[in-house]
Amino acid sequence: MPATLSDNHDSLLAISPLDGRYKNKLDDLRPIVSEFGLIKSRVHVEIRWLEALAAAPAIAEVAPFSTKASAHLNALLSDFSPKDAAAIRQIEATTNHDVKAVEYWIKDKLGTDEELAATLEFVHFACTSEDINNLSYAMMLKQARDAVVLPEMDSLITVLRGLSGEHAALPMLARTHGQPATPTTLGKEIANVGARLVRQRDQLAALQILGKANGAVGSYAAHAVTYPEVDWEAHTKAFVEALGLTWNPMTTQIEPHDWIAEYFHALIRFNTILLDFSRDLWSYISIGYFKQHLIDGEVGSSTMPHKVNPIDFENAEGNLGMANAVLGHLAEKLPVSRWQRDLSDSTALRNVGLGVGHGVLAIRSTMRGLKKLAVDPAKLALDLDSNQAVLAEAIQTVMRRHGIEEPYEKLKALTRGQEINAKTLAAFVATLDMPEDAKQSLAELTPGRYVGIAAELADRFAKG
Repeated sequence: MPATLSDNHDSLLAISPLDGRYKNKLDDLRPIVSEFGLIKSRVHVEIRWLEALAAAPAIAEVAPFSTKASAHLNALLSDFSPKDAAAIRQIEATTNHDVKAVEYWIKDKLGTDEELAATLEFVHFACTSEDINNLSYAMMLKQARDAVVLPEMDSLITVLRGLSGEHAALPMLARTHGQPATPTTLGKEIANVGARLVRQRDQLAALQILGKANGAVGSYAAHAVTYPEVDWEAHTKAFVEALGLTWNPMTTQIEPHDWIAEYFHALIRFNTILLDFSRDLWSYISIGYFKQHLIDGEVGSSTMPHKVNPIDFENAEGNLGMANAVLGHLAEKLPVSRWQRDLSDSTALRNVGLGVGHGVLAIRSTMRGLKKLAVDPAKLALDLDSNQAVLAEAIQTVMRRHGIEEPYEKLKALTRGQEINAKTLAAFVATLDMPEDAKQSLAELTPGRYVGIAAELADRFAKG
């Protein structure tokens, strides 16, 4: 670091904006999916594995731990700090192997306790590095999902349910192909997005997070030759499940990471829906459907003082693109390995926090943007009144019921490319050969009333 920059300026030197510009916006996520989070998870797996060995009656060389020894081990986990992670990194400077550095650090910490010192050679027993790494990343991603990602998704969905209910009956002009289309309601349009997000959220929540602990090539070779009397499949299944994971019984040296691809694809789908929503909101703001609350001190343009830009939705769009680019690469790369193992996945896995972090940042930007929005009902009403031609669908459909020939063609000739107003349509309806009550119903129809059961659909989503 240049001598002119103090530790207080570290964020200015960060290559990733998640650890620089946006550092304070991800304080809850960084301890989980950072390098610190990875090292802490590795320590957790190694210590729990040692405890599992001690709890196995057939492994007589590791006696069950006393209350004092167990407390010592638990303290290593509960008190683990960035200083401890830095000490492990210092060991790695010599070993040039990150997992081995964790093993040596644990042995050093256990050596001060007479009971635990007798078990030092059972730290990392029969493990390959991937046994530790796959479980560590699984724990990290499970914690990130359960503690940060799902709560953020749920908060967003809750806000959308509220907005959908609040505006369930507020009519607005729909657009298809960018052109005026059959009216809907604002609440229904929000419900459309919310329902999609709920489905992806639920798929992510239900996803099984897998782990393995079966040795160098997944065959328990070292385990079985040393302790053939132990049922190693049952032992490792119980161990993996005790970590809160689902046991994968069939792997090579590496857990194949198919579940990680499923996890990231679920995030990608959620992000893609949110991206679609952000762009739609941007467009609705641009045509005046929404106004934005002013924030004291904010500037919309360096040269145009009047501007109030939809920056939160633009920020969300940019971060969603970054998230999906990273997550998409990882989902394609991680399930693929040369034969049993290569280290290209190790390099790639270190970026899981980058993909998850940009997605979380985007959700939070969207939430911030939604809180600034204020609907302009007068603008929505004006747009509806200015597009009377959207009633052509209703008129020609009623004409079909009453047996009038070529209703679509007649309305096409009347409306396509023409300036249509309420009087034009009323005059056309008056000429139709159909019952008077049907004509009266059409005569009273307005774009604002032509919304079908949109309000009911929006209310249904709002109520969950």
